[in-house]
Amino acid sequence: MKDIVISTLKQEARAWLVGTAMPLWSCTGRTASGLFAERLTRDGTADPAYFRTFVQARHVYSTIVAGELGWTGPWRSLVAETMHTLTTRARRTDGFFVHQLDRNATVSDGRADLYDQAFILFAFGVAGAALGDEALFDEAEALMDTIERNWSHPLLGFREGEVVDPSVRRQNPHMHLLEAFSALYKASGRRRFGDAAQDMMELCGLRFMHLPTGALLEYFQADWTPVAGKGGCIVEPGHCFEWAWLCEGLAAHWDGAITLSDALTSFGRCHGIDPKRGVVVNEVLTDGRIVNGRARLWPQTERLKIAAARFRRTGSGQDLVEMTQAWRGICLYFLPGQPALWHDKMKEDGRFVEEMVPGSSLYHIVGAIREICSLQQHAIPDGNDIDLSTAS
Repeated sequence: MKDIVISTLKQEARAWLVGTAMPLWSCTGRTASGLFAERLTRDGTADPAYFRTFVQARHVYSTIVAGELGWTGPWRSLVAETMHTLTTRARRTDGFFVHQLDRNATVSDGRADLYDQAFILFAFGVAGAALGDEALFDEAEALMDTIERNWSHPLLGFREGEVVDPSVRRQNPHMHLLEAFSALYKASGRRRFGDAAQDMMELCGLRFMHLPTGALLEYFQADWTPVAGKGGCIVEPGHCFEWAWLCEGLAAHWDGAITLSDALTSFGRCHGIDPKRGVVVNEVLTDGRIVNGRARLWPQTERLKIAAARFRRTGSGQDLVEMTQAWRGICLYFLPGQPALWHDKMKEDGRFVEEMVPGSSLYHIVGAIREICSLQQHAIPDGNDIDLSTAS
């Protein structure tokens, strides 16, 4: 029964990526300068207003995974071209990468942001592995030198640069640094990347966790104590799942990873899922009260990623049901009649915000699909019996 469910999920997810999404997103709106579309209108027309560098890095990842899963388009040349554009057109003289380009790959916002640098590092890792290009790992080390030299914080972690409010420290860019360092270490085997990933894991365990509940906090003061008032109690369930998934991937290298993953997953599932709509909400407080009941697309993908990663470890029926429900939740966001496009924001009443389709979401969906497709049915451990009646 488990094999049948997983096989069905894998077929549906892979078919959407290879046969539906990539034929559109790989070419629609792609510029002569080597940039992927930032966003599309709801009829599939590209909006050429701006191109954020972190979105380009995300598209690099999505294109590589599509190639891994059987897309026969020119994924290697697309990735190589975009990486060349980023390294030659988006880097400042001080070594940082800029926030935004125009369609000609001319800098339109030259500020540097930690979140952007994290995704550039991630792109160096995944592209270096996919293209067999060791020089991209050297590029990543050079960017790490720049970040450490300019933004290292005396109380752990990093300053966040020139885009966001410097009076508030956030866990989110540090989470994506962990993702980047993990990808770089896996691809290159260089100890520096592994040590940096462990530093981010320890920062999470020491500073980001609300230990009484197992929740992940979002906003902090300079010394990593939570900000005052309600802001210091805000939890994004999607980030709980995202950190938990990263922990699962590092379980072989960090003793506390599984304990942390279990706590984060438990909080997210207990307090972060609206049973009426079947989706993960945006924000709750540490006591479980919902403070933002809207539901963006990306938390649904993180719910699926952690369910798949846990199922690989546990083989439990609960995790398989979570996988099924999460995939169905994601499918709610695909536009009727245009499944290569999606809604990004669901309102509390289940309706969607009418807006352009953000290309940044493809990275999240693709990450979830990759996690499903990496499951090997014959290698799944025995677990609890499955009751799929709860997944309908």
